[in-house]
Amino acid sequence: MESIAHIRLTDNKIQTVEEHLIAVKQLAEIYGDKMGVKHIAGLAGMLHDMGKYSQEFLSYITAAAENPDSPPKRGSVNHSSAGGKILYDFFHIGQHVDIHKALVAEIVGNAIISHHGYLYDFLSPDLKSDYLRRVQDNNFTGNFERVKISFFDKVIGEKEFMNYVDKATEELNFYLEKEGYENLERNLMFLTKFIFSALIDADRTNTRMFEENEVTETQTTDYQQLFETYYERLMEKLNSFYRHPDSESPINILRRKMSEQCEQHALKPSGIYTLSIPTGGGKTLASLRYALKHARLYNKTRIIYVVPFTTIIEQNANEVRKIINDNSMILEHHSNVVIEDHPDDEAEVVLTEQKKLKLAKDNWDVPLVFTTMVQFLDIFYAKSSRDIRRLHNLCNSIIIFDEVQKVPTKCISLFNQALNFLKLHGNASILLCTATQPALDFVEHKLEIDSDAEIIEDLKTVSKSFKRVEIIDKVGNGSFNSEDLVQFIESSLSAVQNILVILNTKSVVRGLYNRLKEKKLGIPIYHLSTSMCAAHRKDILEKIKRDLKNQKKFVCISTQLIEAGVDVSFDCVIRSLAGLDSIAQAAGRCNRHGEKDLGSVFIVDHQEENLDKLKERLLAI
Repeated sequence: MESIAHIRLTDNKIQTVEEHLIAVKQLAEIYGDKMGVKHIAGLAGMLHDMGKYSQEFLSYITAAAENPDSPPKRGSVNHSSAGGKILYDFFHIGQHVDIHKALVAEIVGNAIISHHGYLYDFLSPDLKSDYLRRVQDNNFTGNFERVKISFFDKVIGEKEFMNYVDKATEELNFYLEKEGYENLERNLMFLTKFIFSALIDADRTNTRMFEENEVTETQTTDYQQLFETYYERLMEKLNSFYRHPDSESPINILRRKMSEQCEQHALKPSGIYTLSIPTGGGKTLASLRYALKHARLYNKTRIIYVVPFTTIIEQNANEVRKIINDNSMILEHHSNVVIEDHPDDEAEVVLTEQKKLKLAKDNWDVPLVFTTMVQFLDIFYAKSSRDIRRLHNLCNSIIIFDEVQKVPTKCISLFNQALNFLKLHGNASILLCTATQPALDFVEHKLEIDSDAEIIEDLKTVSKSFKRVEIIDKVGNGSFNSEDLVQFIESSLSAVQNILVILNTKSVVRGLYNRLKEKKLGIPIYHLSTSMCAAHRKDILEKIKRDLKNQKKFVCISTQLIEAGVDVSFDCVIRSLAGLDSIAQAAGRCNRHGEKDLGSVFIVDHQEENLDKLKERLLAI
């Protein structure tokens, strides 16, 4: 019987079911091999569309091609249950069930029956199981026995299939033995998600390549050569810093030492490490130096920066982009990036680069990724096949969490579990970067981090050397309203050139900004808020940096968006009362490069701010 998996719209070319299953199996094996589960992933690939061998599906897809304006109802023919059902029938029922083969059947079977949506729960709160309902269906559309015969005849022989399942079972045993069986449910959950990720990406990749009449892709980019080139360009940039006349200042000597410590730490094997470089210590380039060196030594396939604020992503990505000089190999994936199509008369090379970036956004198959904490956590915990598709590409990667102290408290346990999985099973190297390392071990699921994980030596001395500000507590003098704060700013301007004011709520920020504008002080007054679009914020920040460089007198009123990762240095900072990490980050915007002996950071209590509903939240998507 003729089989059809897909019909290409442009020329009515047919992709047979066996062509699709074998190609998806091969891709899934490549993805699964990164975690030592090549055959488990390959099993999902070879079985996922087995049900397309039915006469009902053949009639359905033929009718859809012949009647594009009025095709049959999408999903009216169930073809995604057959692969799960054959595993269930072979390995999950009977008198002598092998528990490990039964687990393989469940993991792979659930990925298969779910591949047109998201993973089914094995049990619902009312103790019903959609998985069992699908794989126990005795009224399977398309004569199941005939489908099995076609599969074993055209894709893989039954004996070879059984041998393949044996290899998958060996992989499952090895996977579970890595951590023991005390965390069986959690380990099986993450493995199921990984297999689903590999299947979704392999299936969609092969389908897209067929539709676009391209050869099924495997990795052709020599990542190691790329990382070697990027490393050389980074070192060229760092050496230019070291040749600068100011390079022998105490701060710059310390920055250089910390950067060199990152390079030395890159020799260590994969694990979870901390990089506690103080604010202004050159964390971005030091962490990149670690990552590029480590990637070359341990054959890592990508470097992923995870950041809480889009403003930091934009700044860090631009900084790295200028150094490596290779736009097509950097992906920014966050809500401020829109990859637009160009008109037909644009150069083909531009179109190609845009297309590559769009495809990279689907699965992060690119050497350098800059993204947010929301995007990272969504990969593991959002009910979206679009997000989980990227999970397998987190394996064998270097993942750098910048400003990791911003992980919301309610998400820390989930965050720790994801990192522990990537460390133990995903061969990932993880770097937790911040000037104020958070406590990640007070929750139920603790982070499995080594006692000697810190990269920077003698942190106490380093922190003391980077002391550039004096924290002045004004809270004890009573609360401020906006009018009081305006007067305080006016009086402070007699002693300093520029002032940064950071408040907690957008409404109070705007109110203070308007009051200062009404004063007509004869100097620029800048306003920064997360309510602004990215382009507007970028424009304001560029003006601020220009005025700082030219030593002009001005005031900036901002929400906390300016606290982390924005490379600006004010003479004076006024910070509304907040958590210690926020105060530390605000202090990092004052006398950042040691231009003065000590800068002043004033902590005030603003009485007009109602913080009762200011709940902790993820700050960027």
